[in-house]
Amino acid sequence: MYKSQILRRLQSCPKTYISSRCAYATTSYSTPAPFASRLTEEDIKQARTYCSNLIQKFDSPSYTLQTFIPPSTRDAYLSIRALNIELARIPDIVSNPTVGALRMQFWRDNLNRTFANTPPKEPVAILLHHALTSLQSRYDGISTSVMKGWFMKVINTREQYMDNRPYTNMDALEMYAENTYSTLMYLTLAALPLQSMAADHVASHIGKAAGIAAVLRGLPLIAFPPPPNHHSNNAAFGGALGGNAGGQQGAVVLPLDVMAETGVKEEDVLRHGAEAPGLKDAIFTVATRANDHLITAREMLKNLQAGKDAGHEFEHQGEDGHYYAEGDNTQVSDIERGFGVFMQAVPTRLWLEKLEQLDFDVFRPELRAREWKLPYKAYWAYTRRNL
Repeated sequence: MYKSQILRRLQSCPKTYISSRCAYATTSYSTPAPFASRLTEEDIKQARTYCSNLIQKFDSPSYTLQTFIPPSTRDAYLSIRALNIELARIPDIVSNPTVGALRMQFWRDNLNRTFANTPPKEPVAILLHHALTSLQSRYDGISTSVMKGWFMKVINTREQYMDNRPYTNMDALEMYAENTYSTLMYLTLAALPLQSMAADHVASHIGKAAGIAAVLRGLPLIAFPPPPNHHSNNAAFGGALGGNAGGQQGAVVLPLDVMAETGVKEEDVLRHGAEAPGLKDAIFTVATRANDHLITAREMLKNLQAGKDAGHEFEHQGEDGHYYAEGDNTQVSDIERGFGVFMQAVPTRLWLEKLEQLDFDVFRPELRAREWKLPYKAYWAYTRRNL
């Protein structure tokens, strides 16, 4: 019965579009509420609608995958994913790096206030505060300090690469993906709440794959920036080869070591686009690393579901937020509880498969279109517990 409800919901996702943010006047964004209790149910409802619409417009895979997140955690999931979009869009909507840095600080301030129980009247902060309050009411004494640290890590990493600087090597690209996309998954697991080395380990590999794929997906838009405020993760890619419509300087953000190995030059990509010598080889190399992480996650999942060891050590164990109890024998149940979070692997796999089918031409418009197979593929992956 529950499975059929999931499938029906996936097939009937509402086709609403992002509405005006008029309910949250710009001048009140940074104004903290004296008491969180002053937030009304209507405030929370409007914040939830805003975050949901934002995700539907700019990150439709995550919008679809919310179905697999437990209802009690869904507000946290929506606020986490909405914040990621707000941060990712900053380079598109600011006129210079100084303004961008101010926007990043704006979000740090918002999070500090939210975790201090004085959230500003801003939709993402309101919904996140509601999710945290709900979590603490259900699990008396639970600490959210680790979550705050992870949020700050996402902001700091986004700010570091806000100027579209290249990654020095593949390891740097992996670390970027770990500190952003993997960390988004850690945050969602923490909101379940689930503190598990096995679950975090699987999430780390899936997040790295998703982050690397996101960099490849965004490469055409960074090389040929569209006019400001027109970026969307869902929009069909078109017109970029016609030149720099926004008047901004394009950049190629592939790892420098990969570009050197494959003979790719930034000026060739900016001049010739998809026809730049060596570009497809470079895309293949980077995409292979993302796919390797998905393969590793699937192999780990099979081992853990069978009650075996993951197969290798979790490289981030012992870092902030990754301390675990000794002798944890709950990995099978932990993987089951966290499986909905792992579903981010499905759209990443589908996109990488399409990239391969298109001969690693990252400029093909098909790679910017919505994946119509995702609801069906996600449903079967979830019911079979197989990514």
